[in-house]
Amino acid sequence: MQAIERQVDSTDWITIILVACILLLAIIRNGYPQRLREFLSLLTSNKFMMFRGKENNAFHPFNILLFTVNMAVVSLFLFMLFTFFVDKAEEFSPVILYIRIATGYTCFVMVKTGVEKIIANIFQLDQQMDDYIFRKLGYRNFLSLFLFSAVIMLTYTISPTRNILYGLLLFLLVSNAISMVMVIKQNQRIVSQQLFYFILYLCALEIAPYIILYKLFTDNWG
Repeated sequence: MQAIERQVDSTDWITIILVACILLLAIIRNGYPQRLREFLSLLTSNKFMMFRGKENNAFHPFNILLFTVNMAVVSLFLFMLFTFFVDKAEEFSPVILYIRIATGYTCFVMVKTGVEKIIANIFQLDQQMDDYIFRKLGYRNFLSLFLFSAVIMLTYTISPTRNILYGLLLFLLVSNAISMVMVIKQNQRIVSQQLFYFILYLCALEIAPYIILYKLFTDNWG
């Protein structure tokens, strides 16, 4: 009987990333227990957004640690999508591919946020934009915790399928849309006063960048 070589993709490096995320969450739990309790109650209470949002401190260690977890987890999910749907993904080393995705995602978020703050400064809307960015990133960090559990299951328990990945992606898109609606509702007075600027911002910085990314991706990998 002829032996058949079995290809087994190592997940050791993914395990290291997931363990690092768990350690970061443990640091958050021990260092900022009150903030974490308020943050985890976002589905039932607006306390975190109301009280912590007044600080407008994007560089608070709590926010930095949460964004680091967000970056690692979202990048892992994007890595799974890329390797599942793109045939050319086999040409890259998995670790190098993940690093590229993580770097691209992090730079995209940071550059986008920087542009938002610059535009807000030009139109003298710094305080309103700081509050808007804080709430938006807060909800996205919250969603990344749900994604963290999904990534663990897709890595060790459930084999990724087209339906599972599409379903998870749809859940994230819908959840993100709902969070945006919640942020807009919480800032309804400001939005109504600056409706023209808000529509301009929504089209230029919340819709257009993703359309451009999708176009670039499909042109190069589709």
